[in-house]
Amino acid sequence: MKIDLHTHILPRDWPDLDAKYGYPGFVRLDHYKPCCARMMIRDRVFREITDNVWDPKRRIEECDREKVSMQVLSTVPVMFSYWAKPADALDLSRRLNDHIAEVVRNHPTRFAGLATIPLQDPELSARELERSVRELGLRGVQIGTHVDANEHCHGAACRNLDDSSLNALWSTAEQLGAAIFVHPWDMIGKERMPKYWLPWLVGMPAESSLAICSMMFGGVFERFPKLRVGFAHGGGAFPFTIGRIEHAFYARPDLVAIDNQTNPRSYLANGDTPARFYVDSLVHDSVALKMLLKLFGAPRVALGSDYPFPLGEANAGRLIESMKELSAEDKAQLLSETAREFLGLSFASTL
Repeated sequence: MKIDLHTHILPRDWPDLDAKYGYPGFVRLDHYKPCCARMMIRDRVFREITDNVWDPKRRIEECDREKVSMQVLSTVPVMFSYWAKPADALDLSRRLNDHIAEVVRNHPTRFAGLATIPLQDPELSARELERSVRELGLRGVQIGTHVDANEHCHGAACRNLDDSSLNALWSTAEQLGAAIFVHPWDMIGKERMPKYWLPWLVGMPAESSLAICSMMFGGVFERFPKLRVGFAHGGGAFPFTIGRIEHAFYARPDLVAIDNQTNPRSYLANGDTPARFYVDSLVHDSVALKMLLKLFGAPRVALGSDYPFPLGEANAGRLIESMKELSAEDKAQLLSETAREFLGLSFASTL
């Protein structure tokens, strides 16, 4: 089996939310030719997409070709809209979540779903997560790596994932047994990266490392020990800088260990005990994937392709399958079993 933890979906038809909410910045879809659309923000083309972003039949055809048993659906991160008024972001989230739930209901053996939530308002987020899990049957939630400064929320400052305001969300997710998949968005330092696609090549890995370090040093895993959290793109830059991070923990505890005195390396694999959190396999490099397996353990690394976007793995699971040094048991763990555990899927629900 292959369960692809990291795929993105949008509804085909999407309202003009700039007009609906009365201020600009939301994504709209311009279906300018058959089977293709432009994702527009104001008058700028954010991304061109094809019908595999919204058409379940097309997705299933491509999954069958690549022998992918199930995709885990989540929205495109630009849709998070954490900068918007909370009530509007909640309305947007509900529309996206209802759509994903409908796709899953229509194809329950081929898709599972993750919600999106208005993270700029943790109380609203907790309520929408509960609705998404209890009423819609989604397996958890995809969130961004931070909440940006928000002029619509009384000038709230940018918040990282260690912010105490998010405790209500972590508590709700823990009680529900809901998975949390953290995906980079609105990349750090993007104003200094106008060329070479650098926000996606440099900013995204930095965003993921920022989120992981914030949760570790902020004591989130200590306060919520049953929380299941996974990070996209192999954890970004974090795995390859853990030596520097641990060294700083000991060299400058007055700066690093101010909220949590737990060595950051203790959150990683130790012998037969896997890491405290999960990552996907999307690193595009066998040496990097071997390093992930050493740092996290196979039970914490799940197949993720970033379907259907160009920085993803075009043939989901091909890197894992190509690695001769992995046993059949390890490959099965990476291709399906880790995602199944992360999402709390029973065996019957994936047949």
